[in-house]
Amino acid sequence: MHDHGISLNPDKVELICSDCHNQEHARFGYDLRKSVHIIYGPPMAGKKTHVAQQMKRGDLVVDMDRLYEAVSCLPAFNKPDNLYTNVIGIHNLLIDHIRTRLGKWGNAWIIGGYADKYKREKLAADLGAELVYCEATKEECYARLATSEQLRYRGAEWRGYIDKWFEQYQP
Repeated sequence: MHDHGISLNPDKVELICSDCHNQEHARFGYDLRKSVHIIYGPPMAGKKTHVAQQMKRGDLVVDMDRLYEAVSCLPAFNKPDNLYTNVIGIHNLLIDHIRTRLGKWGNAWIIGGYADKYKREKLAADLGAELVYCEATKEECYARLATSEQLRYRGAEWRGYIDKWFEQYQP
């Protein structure tokens, strides 16, 4: 297995760049059997619904809302500020696993607002990901918020999130 006569033989050594090496070993975004999707759009646009309809058992889903639920055991959309550091740490670890294609997951789905075009496109390039925009107008998001049983007591807070996203969004 570890025959140094082969591994250290100058006739068997091939010099290649780092990108080519990663591609050869299907690392850091070059494993084309695993597709990565970044699902983005305003709050209440249906990102989770889209992923639920497209994903398969064994896929990896990275969603800050769901991570908060897992860490805090609080109801959906109840995200205590004091847990942010812990939740973003888990989020970043999972993103790193996607980047290096670590694990035996099928496809990866990353759910987020990603209003900033530069950050969104940089993440997609880093992960070899497809960007999927869940389009919804501000009025549609407000209407979905109004019918959400989970958010009925937090409407003003979530209207603020919706407004902020539309102010920051860069197509």
